[in-house]
Amino acid sequence: MQNNYWSDKAAQNLDPFSSLLSEWSDPQDEEEKFRNDFFQGLSGRRKKAAFVLMAIWGITIVLHLVTWGTWVVLGLTGLFSIQALRLIIAKPEEVPSPLSDEVIANGHVPSVSLLVAAKNEEAVISQLITTLCNLDYPTDKYNLWVVDDCSTDNTPRILAQLSRKYSQLNVIRRSANGEGGKSGALNQALSQTHGDIIAVFDADAKVSQDLLRCVVPLFEDKTVGAVQVRKNIANAPLNFWTKGQGVEMALDGYFQQQRVAIGGIGELRGNGQFVRRLALSRCGGWNEQTITDDLDLTIRLHLDNWKIVFLSAPAVEEEGVTTVTSLWHQRNRWGEGGYQRYLDYWRFILNEHIGWTKKVDMLSFIVIQYLILMAVFPDFLMVILRHHLPIFSPLTILILSLSSWGVFNGLRRSEKNKNLGIVDVFRLTWLSLKGTFYMMHWFIIIPSVTIRMSIFPKRLKWVKTIHEGTPEESFVN
Repeated sequence: MQNNYWSDKAAQNLDPFSSLLSEWSDPQDEEEKFRNDFFQGLSGRRKKAAFVLMAIWGITIVLHLVTWGTWVVLGLTGLFSIQALRLIIAKPEEVPSPLSDEVIANGHVPSVSLLVAAKNEEAVISQLITTLCNLDYPTDKYNLWVVDDCSTDNTPRILAQLSRKYSQLNVIRRSANGEGGKSGALNQALSQTHGDIIAVFDADAKVSQDLLRCVVPLFEDKTVGAVQVRKNIANAPLNFWTKGQGVEMALDGYFQQQRVAIGGIGELRGNGQFVRRLALSRCGGWNEQTITDDLDLTIRLHLDNWKIVFLSAPAVEEEGVTTVTSLWHQRNRWGEGGYQRYLDYWRFILNEHIGWTKKVDMLSFIVIQYLILMAVFPDFLMVILRHHLPIFSPLTILILSLSSWGVFNGLRRSEKNKNLGIVDVFRLTWLSLKGTFYMMHWFIIIPSVTIRMSIFPKRLKWVKTIHEGTPEESFVN
């Protein structure tokens, strides 16, 4: 396994603010420097977060005070409308056919190592292992590695029994003082695997038997560094919150396909991600100094000029959180991790040759997902003080409209309804409106997350999502 590039000593020596656009040197030296230190931009996260927050708040207040502020926002809305139109009209990339029986019989298939980091997963781990050990793929070409991250429930006993049943199952037991959270667990397993492709699943994942047959052909393109499989919420019908998460996954799947189609940024989503070993090795493995390993790895893969593609079918299912409290904590972690990666790698995003289509796409989504939402509080404050409409109303309307469009088409694609009747159109439209209303929780989460990141230091820890499973998923002796 490669050395840990995330050392505190190296991070202390790196000051991204003072080195912006100043590292002009020999191309070979620059390439070597990139390999050695682009994983070390972790210093000063709180200062960087505070700087961006103050800048956004200051700009928002100024736009309210000047007479031409509205025209600036309208101009930005026009520019982003062009990008939105590109997303809407793009045609998703063609997906290669699944591996045929003939190809499988000839043995011309890459090896795959499946990784699962598990902590107190007695309710779901048995079902997952049973499924993953019975995939429609040559058993000598794939194996499964489960990292038991010091579980205190029946997970160790279940894993011990299942390891005697399935020869391709390997169990790693981490000590109580294991560092790096989920990333540390994955890195520990990675060092013992030999698969050409590394797949990661959450303990509550549910996959179809033909998953590997469908994913592997995508790696025939040597520029593809990773594949993300579309995610579904298994318990979506349960309540309002799980239904909202189901809609959110449909929205995410739609935009993933469209962004890849225009040459933009495909993103990893943790559960159901597949990474080429070479690409993962070049990026130094998983970052143990982040709370969202998937989003962090996404940026590093693109900085290393790999392509991340999206597979819409078959999907991987996972449990949605069932209470508003659990949703709040989970989305706070997602919001913080997603924003944190831009603070860590902004210098390299600006400097590295990742292509203008990716840079424009990334900038668009930074603005839509973070910067505009960060301006909610000062915008609302100025509305009260100045008795004006919110200055960012045009952009907000564009964001909400784009979300509704994405939800509608994401649901349509996930349900595979190519010819919609009137009833279907009205049903999906109603779901899209409800889904857009649900998505507005991000207007609260992102401002609160960015304010907290600007004030309080972050303690890195693996915050586990509780998986309840179903009665048939409980392990039986």
